[in-house]
Amino acid sequence: MRTLLVLASLCSLQYTACANYIGNPHRRPVEERIVPGLGHPVRVEPEGWWTGLQHNEVELLVHYTDVSRMQVDLGKPKGVHLLKVEKGDSPNYLFVTLRIDANAPEQVVLLTFREGNRLATVDFPVRARNRTPKAQGLTPADVVYLIMPDRFANGDPVNDQVAGMLEGPNRDSLTGRHGGDLKGIIDHLDYLQDLGVTALWLNPELENDQDEASYHGYAMTDLYRIDRRLGTNELYRELVSLCHARNMKVVRDAVFNHIGNNHYWMRDLPTNDWINQWPVFTRTTYRAPTLVDPYRSEADLKHFNDGWFDTRMPDLNQRNPHVARYLLQQAIWWVEYAGLDDFRIDTYTYSDQGFMSWWCAEMRREYPGLNMVGEIWEHGVVVQGFFADDQPIQRAGFDSNLPGVIDFQLMFAIQEALTKPQGWTEGVGKLYYTLVKDYFYQDPFKNLIMLDNHDFDRFFSTIGEDISKYKSGMALLLTTRGIPQIYYATEILGTGWASPSHGNIRKDFPGGWSGDPLNKFIRADRTALENEAFDFTRTLLQYRKRNPVLHRGRLMQFVPEDGLYVYFRYDAQKTVMVLINTSDQPATVPTARFAERLNGFSSAVDVVTGRPVQRLDVLEVPAYAPAVLELKR
Repeated sequence: MRTLLVLASLCSLQYTACANYIGNPHRRPVEERIVPGLGHPVRVEPEGWWTGLQHNEVELLVHYTDVSRMQVDLGKPKGVHLLKVEKGDSPNYLFVTLRIDANAPEQVVLLTFREGNRLATVDFPVRARNRTPKAQGLTPADVVYLIMPDRFANGDPVNDQVAGMLEGPNRDSLTGRHGGDLKGIIDHLDYLQDLGVTALWLNPELENDQDEASYHGYAMTDLYRIDRRLGTNELYRELVSLCHARNMKVVRDAVFNHIGNNHYWMRDLPTNDWINQWPVFTRTTYRAPTLVDPYRSEADLKHFNDGWFDTRMPDLNQRNPHVARYLLQQAIWWVEYAGLDDFRIDTYTYSDQGFMSWWCAEMRREYPGLNMVGEIWEHGVVVQGFFADDQPIQRAGFDSNLPGVIDFQLMFAIQEALTKPQGWTEGVGKLYYTLVKDYFYQDPFKNLIMLDNHDFDRFFSTIGEDISKYKSGMALLLTTRGIPQIYYATEILGTGWASPSHGNIRKDFPGGWSGDPLNKFIRADRTALENEAFDFTRTLLQYRKRNPVLHRGRLMQFVPEDGLYVYFRYDAQKTVMVLINTSDQPATVPTARFAERLNGFSSAVDVVTGRPVQRLDVLEVPAYAPAVLELKR
């Protein structure tokens, strides 16, 4: 617990109180005890640091009434040095930089702030690093399951209403809080592991104490605190630990472009340029191509970069070095504290690109295993691919240092292949031509691929609720290149349209709440069609998990003909043939044109049904359906 003392005679008690920090990083770092009658607490972020990090200099953001008039002292800690103290534009902030030697012992450093007879002290724990798995990074061997925590399962109804927080539960509202939480996710880890996913991506779990629509998590009001309606910092750490025990990873949804307008900074900005400000409210143009446009105007560039994402989402100015360091440090803090494995970076292009390149490089310097993916929600491989790491096309010296992108272009192509008439570049042709452009990436296998997510119409609705098309889409997702992501409830045929409300595509998982009439987590309460979809998805997921050929095996695709798309995944040990029939007619497929990959094989096994396929010279594929075959010699 962070403790404030304003009397020098109490200083000796501070060391006793703070000794509980040593070896115990589970305490909620923003919890404060205010001594009655003695004013506001000192807020220090981050609340502690670790020895042995590459980033051994840490800049503390100190918030306290008139703290800029106070002198800062550390006493005489071992291996911890005060390097610099800078004032903010507000008198209530200081930036205090410490250096922590690699061999510094575990200890509690007493930060003292003094002005005449006015004295405040705050404990700052220096911890030894926990060597348990962290920052493992996503790989093509993973399948990511995307969860909106408020809408998945309510494991602890007590935290639905939290005293002092603005929004309480309102499950009848599409945009209200419904009560899902971290405990609900923990309660269903068996379900997720049995399904076959290997990583969880949660829409933001950090505090969103906003007046309305706080359920989605993207308007953060505290970057060091889990939203109390979802749980606690300690419970989040426990979730990560439980996932690791099951060989599952946890991905943080990181938001650097903006905060919520109820963040404490908005009541008292540390510096005048902490956020991007305009004479009147100015919304971003949402036009990321401005960043790559050789003919752009500087006015358009500023409008895109510095405009606010929404009226309640102030735009952070990452060109301010203090903002940049704050955002880097809070990410490192969460990796060390909770053991996070990777990051999905929200609204990647909307942040300052110099900052994002620096942030990615610094995170990879600290954690070389990271395989972060950025949200590049645009149209066209050229714009999307521009932001991928080590992009082979000349970019005037710019390198994003971002290993992978969220592959919206492949999602659009899969949807078009299953919903549009066939043509040279339309329908399944769009899918072929999208993958042709993979030369634009240094490593397209690092891209996160999907059928939908929390911002799009549900996949099953998009394809007209056709189970055969569902299977084709899932087969494509789980057998082509990249890191697949499945949006929660897709495996049980979740439906919904983003218009007129995103709440329609973020509905509760049936059975996640006590009293739900049906529990879709169990087989008995699912319909026959839902179980058919679940079984198909689970079978492919489990097969994928066991077969590295679908992780890093090479990909060879053939030009689509008559609505039929055929490709192979292969390595020295195994070959998998995938046929996707996007036609409304059954396909009889002579296979002579695929000889360069079929030579040497005489039979196959259907991966989904387990049935043998005795002949490979002609194959049959039903209308709108897939076939996934493991070839045999």
